[in-house]
Amino acid sequence: MDPVEALERIAFLLERQGAVTYRVQAFRTAATVIGALSPDELRRRALDGSLGRIKGLGPKTTQVVEEALAGVRPAYLDRMEEEAGGPLVEGEGGQRLRRALRGDCHLHSDWSDGGSPVEAMAEAARELGHAWCVLTDHSPRLTVARGLTAERLRRQLSLVAEVNARLAPFRLLTGIECDILDDGTLDQEPELLDQLDVVVASVHSKLRMDRAPMTRRLLAAVRNPLVDVLGHCTGRQITGKLRPESQFDAEEVFAACAEHRTAVEINCRPDRFDPPRRLLRQALDAGTLFAIDSDAHAPGQLDWQIYGCARAEECGVPAERIINTWTERQLATWTRTGRTPRR
Repeated sequence: MDPVEALERIAFLLERQGAVTYRVQAFRTAATVIGALSPDELRRRALDGSLGRIKGLGPKTTQVVEEALAGVRPAYLDRMEEEAGGPLVEGEGGQRLRRALRGDCHLHSDWSDGGSPVEAMAEAARELGHAWCVLTDHSPRLTVARGLTAERLRRQLSLVAEVNARLAPFRLLTGIECDILDDGTLDQEPELLDQLDVVVASVHSKLRMDRAPMTRRLLAAVRNPLVDVLGHCTGRQITGKLRPESQFDAEEVFAACAEHRTAVEINCRPDRFDPPRRLLRQALDAGTLFAIDSDAHAPGQLDWQIYGCARAEECGVPAERIINTWTERQLATWTRTGRTPRR
């Protein structure tokens, strides 16, 4: 087995499992280091036992490389496949909708708080069968996540064009996860937001704001013609450092989403599963569109979409109401004109 492929597969499975960053990074760093060596040097080091002395390799990653070069499937990889390579949901839950998805509207790279380069995220999405995905790094107010200033976002747009030239026909669409500020305005220049393919708007601060001002805040955002998707609407955290749902008038907010063609995100992160099922059903009854999004911060987390697909199926969300089931052209038509594809 190719040692780089083995290391990268282990890293992917660790990400899929939600492992801590340092464990993942050890294998991704080792893959980069090994990939930079010539075949001759790699073989020589394997024969003389000097692989472990290369900076960036530790005992576990060295063993993976040595076993792969010896023609043996690495034991660490076998263990990870057993632990994290199987189905994430039981039975056929979510499979029908997952097969219908063509893309992912919410993912992050190392330009903000993601752990992998832009192209690595795009390549992983392509390998999972997507035709397109949207790069949505954070906006500047979220400094803890290295949010993108207008200048950095403009530089990223140029990078996206370069990535698309290499990965065609797969398309990486331009986007942002834009903070909804306290008064409901957006945390980025309107002229720049208008250039993007998809704008996901989310609340990341003052999540315990009183119900009435939070409702006004969300209404202002979803009524903004620049906003395409309302991200993780309650802001809850259900694992790790727990956080309760933000309080707002869901009936009013979802009615505004339906009227102003703003999709409600079904966030697939296991620590969020946002919105909860009762609100998901309420949004469905209100007539909203939906985006089933991984909110991935690493390649392996892109696989988490199946969680959102299963929840959508449980709540009776039809595929035609999910914007990720559309082609890139259909999505672009909707974000620019509000017209949905003909059924």
